[in-house]
Amino acid sequence: MSLPWLESIARGAAVSGVERLTEPPLRMACIFMPNGTRPDFWTPEGDGEQYEITPHLKPLEAHKSEILLIENLWNKNTVGRNGHWPKVPAWLSGGFVERTVGGDLDSGGTTIDQFVAQRMGGGTPLPSLELGIDSPRTGIDTAGGGFPRALGSFLSWADPKTPVPKEIVPQLAFDRLFRTRKTPVVSGADPKSPSVIASLQYDDTSLLDTVLEQAKSLRGKTSRADQARLDEYFESVRAVERRLEDAMKPQKRWINEGKLPMDRPVAGAPATHFEHVRLMFDILLLSFWTDSTRVATFMMGDAQSSQDYSFLPGVKGNFHGISHHRDIPAQREQYEKIINWHSEQLAYFLGRMRSLKEGSSTLLDNSMILFGGSLKDGNRHTEENLPILLAGRGKGTIKRGRRVRAGKKTPFCNLHLAMAQRMGVKADSFGDSNGSLDGLLS
Repeated sequence: MSLPWLESIARGAAVSGVERLTEPPLRMACIFMPNGTRPDFWTPEGDGEQYEITPHLKPLEAHKSEILLIENLWNKNTVGRNGHWPKVPAWLSGGFVERTVGGDLDSGGTTIDQFVAQRMGGGTPLPSLELGIDSPRTGIDTAGGGFPRALGSFLSWADPKTPVPKEIVPQLAFDRLFRTRKTPVVSGADPKSPSVIASLQYDDTSLLDTVLEQAKSLRGKTSRADQARLDEYFESVRAVERRLEDAMKPQKRWINEGKLPMDRPVAGAPATHFEHVRLMFDILLLSFWTDSTRVATFMMGDAQSSQDYSFLPGVKGNFHGISHHRDIPAQREQYEKIINWHSEQLAYFLGRMRSLKEGSSTLLDNSMILFGGSLKDGNRHTEENLPILLAGRGKGTIKRGRRVRAGKKTPFCNLHLAMAQRMGVKADSFGDSNGSLDGLLS
């Protein structure tokens, strides 16, 4: 009885493939760097649009024409509070983070990535993609103002009470782009946990493929007529599967010509921090190239990252410890090298984006890449004039290769609002904004 019905489905209705967009979509990524900078190594002298490349920006010199250096932005709600933990959720929300005992987190707001994704994220398989490196921390930082460490472990917040888990295992992040089922983020607490291992072992093959050997055995024991019927039956089931898969896909997607080769990462955590960061950048690149998502965040380290950077020549110790260099020249030099390393990774990512053509434009042309951190001075925890770069042309809405000096103490949320509006979100305010940031186009 099933065979005629399946056959009629296969022959009576065309597979509704994805309707192709006529032009590339605009993408938006927010990339967070922890533990601040050395201010005089980030901000150039002078006040004109043109500027000299500073030591922290030196790794990005080849991409200067693609970058907008934005100055004088801040989050006023982070002033006079803990040096690290409450500043991270406020970085993309501008919210006032409450001091709680940990079980009732309150970040003070929804972050801009989720604000955008909630309004326009239905056009891709993933409304947004959250990537990271560090597992979330637990407990209260009693020495740092009594804030839950979890606040500094999440960059994205769906609402003030709900952090969005970040994927920290490259293979799982990669799989989220291509599996036909929805896969939850399971690596937040421990990448070696049973739930992570089970997810890595999940075989996302076709239903038919799981019984292929049995089907071959059955087919060999039947007549030619039955073999033909079985072949027809199997193909009918495959047609149904394809229809189901197509039904789960958005109706309008951007499909790039050619391929972006990337092997599925091996299971577990990468052997080195360098490899971990590069893999996550590659996955972020792939997510935009395949139009799997148009909104993403990447947390290169949590609020008080203690990643050991002894793999860098001349550096010995962990990031947070070295950031408190107390202006000791030898310590400060190590800190500078770590910041420069982060700029180098961004340069790698931007270089790959520039190399990928989308018609007469590039992937970077059709993107907005926000990069920076929640502290200007990592040694003193200063909040004013945050280190902020915006790369990409925003599909012609951003004039690159210069600096924008906003008025002093301009809300960072003004930039967030400007980015959301470019993404097609109709909004007049966001967070503590007092208007959309001027000067991005002229």
